[in-house]
Amino acid sequence: MELEKTLKNAGLNDKQAKVYLANLQLGSASATKISQKAGLPRSTVYEILEILQKDGFISTFKKKSTNYFGAEEPKKIIETMKMRTEILEKALPQFRAMYGQTRVQPTVRFYQGREGMKIVLSEFLAEAKQGSSFSSAEDLFEILGDIWPDFVAKRVKKRIPARVILKDSAKARERRELGPKQLREVKIFTGQFKYHGMVMIWTGKIAMFSFGKDLVALLIESEELANIQQAMFDLIWNSL
Repeated sequence: MELEKTLKNAGLNDKQAKVYLANLQLGSASATKISQKAGLPRSTVYEILEILQKDGFISTFKKKSTNYFGAEEPKKIIETMKMRTEILEKALPQFRAMYGQTRVQPTVRFYQGREGMKIVLSEFLAEAKQGSSFSSAEDLFEILGDIWPDFVAKRVKKRIPARVILKDSAKARERRELGPKQLREVKIFTGQFKYHGMVMIWTGKIAMFSFGKDLVALLIESEELANIQQAMFDLIWNSL
């Protein structure tokens, strides 16, 4: 039945729609008559009538100690729904503010292979005002190949400065020498630290690259986590 489908689209379930339409067809009627018309048990109809009454679909009155129920005029129901919508719309800014406070959660994306890493680097170029990274110079050129020089050229063209911490090597010292020309400040550390990867930090984001057996990149979007990672980077930077 088309009207039944319409009522269900408006939020009523199957039984509620049947009871409302039965009451609408009967006019004022007792729960017994409504249950017969709707083809539902009387006890079930009573429960549904209470719900519909609370929602403004049905009104009730007593006649000779018997409760009678009357379906509200459809136009009145629509007006009531519009009024409720208007009330919610007025409070929408407050609801959204509360939603934002509770829903701000870190998001994590996972990328595989060199092409996946290229996507992350492109995101950096599109968003960053400046960047910080901790990496191995040899790995960048060996693993990423032409992708890395192309990324650096685009970063320089977009005037995005970078602070970079590299473990000591001939390539790292070369990067430090070229630093001023490529908007890059480099600090080098020595020590027996074994790792093959890179961490990049920019506004609200952390990218972690693994250059080991599996070429993967993990992109974390979180203002708070990025701030923590940046603080750790700055602590190391200032100690070198």
